[in-house]
Formats: sequence, C-alpha cells, structure tokens
Amino acid sequence: MSHYPSLFFCCIYRPKGSCQNKQQTDVQYRALQGTKEGWQLWIMQVSIRHEEEDFDEEGPGGIWDSVKKTVVVIGSGILFLAAFSNSLTWHLQRFWGASGDFWQNLWTKLFVMFEGHDATLFYLGTMLLPTLAFWGSNGLLLLVDTTGKPSFIARYRIQVDKNSPVDPAKLSHAVRNVIFNQVFISMPMVVAVYYLMSLRGNPCGPELPTFHWALMELAMFSILEEIMFYYSHRLFHSPSLYKHFHKQHHEWTAPIGIVSIYAHPLEHVISNMLPVVLGPVILGSHLSTTSMWYCLAFISTTISHCGYHLPFLPSPEFHDFHHLKFNQCFGVFGVLDRLHGTDTKFRQTKQYERHTLLTSLTPLNESVPDTPKKGQ
Repeated sequence: MSHYPSLFFCCIYRPKGSCQNKQQTDVQYRALQGTKEGWQLWIMQVSIRHEEEDFDEEGPGGIWDSVKKTVVVIGSGILFLAAFSNSLTWHLQRFWGASGDFWQNLWTKLFVMFEGHDATLFYLGTMLLPTLAFWGSNGLLLLVDTTGKPSFIARYRIQVDKNSPVDPAKLSHAVRNVIFNQVFISMPMVVAVYYLMSLRGNPCGPELPTFHWALMELAMFSILEEIMFYYSHRLFHSPSLYKHFHKQHHEWTAPIGIVSIYAHPLEHVISNMLPVVLGPVILGSHLSTTSMWYCLAFISTTISHCGYHLPFLPSPEFHDFHHLKFNQCFGVFGVLDRLHGTDTKFRQTKQYERHTLLTSLTPLNESVPDTPKKGQ
C-alpha cells in the first residue's frame, strides 16, 4: 500500500522521454522503492523538467503570453472603435435628427465642398487632424509636467522622482526639435505619400470604406508598424548608429509625451514615420482610414512616452523601461521582443507586473510597490 502513492506520483509527473534515459529510470525505480534519497532526486528532477516546460509552453512571460497581450491590445482597440462609432452615430442621429448613413452623408458633403481640390483635403486629413491630436494630448500632459497639477494625475507617474517638474530648458529644446521634425520632415513625407497613393487611385474617393474593412486595415497597419519599428529601432541601437543618431532620443531616461518624436531627423524618417505611413500606401487606403490611423499612432506613441500609467489607458511601462535601461523592450506589443529575447530583464521586474491595464484609481506603484532595497 505504501508504494501505491509513489507509483501514482511517477505516472502523473513522469518527465517526457524519461524511459529513454537510464539515469531517469534509475531515479524512478528508487522513488518507487520509497527511499528518501530516491524521493529527493525524483522531486528535483520533476521540478527542473516542469520549469523547462513552463518556459517552452505558456508560462507567464512566455511567447503565448506576449501573443495574447497583443491580441488583447488590438482586439480591445477594435472593440472600442466599434462601440464608439455605433454610440456616436446613435447620439448624432438622435439629437441632430440625422438619418440614413450619417458618416457617408457627412463625407459626401465634405467631398463636394473640396471637389477639385483633393490634395488640400488629403493634407487637412493627414496633417492638420493628426497634429491637433498630438498637441491636444501633449498639451494636457505638459500642464502636469510643468506645474505638477492636477496633483491626482501626478500620483500616476511611473518614475516617481523624475520630471517633477520637468527641466524648462530641456523641455524648450525638445519642443523646438519636435516642431522642426513635424514641419520639415513629416509634412514633406505626407506630400510624397499623397502622390504615391494617387498612382493607385484617388485616396479621397466619394465612397467611404466599410467599417469592417477599415478595422481590418487598422489591424494590418499595427502589425506592419510593429515589425518595421522593432527592427529599425534595434538598428539605431547598434553602436555605430546609436552614438550619432539615436542617443538624442535617449537623453530622456524618464520620457514625457512630447519626446515621442524628439529625434534626429534621419531616425524620425526611418523609425518614426516610415512604419506609420507605409501601411496606407501599400493598401491604397482611403483618406478617412489613413487620417484615423495617423491620429491613433500619434496618441499611442504619446501614451507610450508620457511617463504616467493612467487608469483605463494602455500601459506605458514597456517603453518607459526601454528608456530606463536602453537595451530592452524595442517593439510596440512585445511579441518580437519575446521572440528575440530582448525583454528578459523586463519580465523579471516590478515594471512587468505593472504592465497591464489599470482598472482602478489606485496607482500601480502603490498596489505593486518596488521591492525594498537592502538596508531599508
């Protein structure tokens, strides 16, 4: 009777391929005999094997964990856009008396208004609206960065002892660089994008894409951006390029929102702009989808750099850790970092534990505090 638990234990927890290994078979036999030494060896062997299996399969921080997080991010964005669109349309139809296809009717009026001036319409949608989205979101963040008010937002600062308040001279330099990049780099590239897209058809056509097609395009844009940004970003971290180009961006070890496009002009072209603009060019997207994508890209990178882990917004912990440590977390979603092993240190930190959607008003640096240093 005393041996039956041992036999049951061996049958349930037998490592894969153990019968092919004589040493493992000997350990099993000794465990079956109920010897103390046999039990200790067997438990040690099982523990090691299960650690290996957890790493290979779906353990916390594994590849499937990264994939699931990516699916959640993209899926949540799609669901939010769908719910927002349906809700906004319903309210507009209810309060403004709109009927039929509200968005198509609105676009038709805009299309007729700019008839014969497609380029102007395209530039308004791809320059003016994204610029307003960038400076609108960053204006609110800069208010907190420079004044520390409202104080309840300052509680969500990721690096608590940094940018409180931000250095005015350093901020002024960053603002000038950002404006330069937008005016002399981004805008000429958008002009080039218009002419490239016009070769395939009219990006300002009279019919809007279906809502489902637009969502699919946004998902494809996100995947393409992840791939292009990850590899171009890692390229700029090579010693020969980092010193001359990317080091400027990493002057901010504790980033703020506006720093998202604070970069050397060459880096701004290759790593900031190309991953965003290439998707709509390849797919020949409509202006409405392109404009929405540019706005989302600006807001997303602003959140990633903002330095605050705010409730109900995507977590900026991943990229904030990159600015803190330089050689970790190069991508957007984390899948390529997991595949290439460039997030191993991040996954061992408290920042990784905080890398989630905050659904309460309690700051994560309070609910998941840092491990006390020795002597404290």
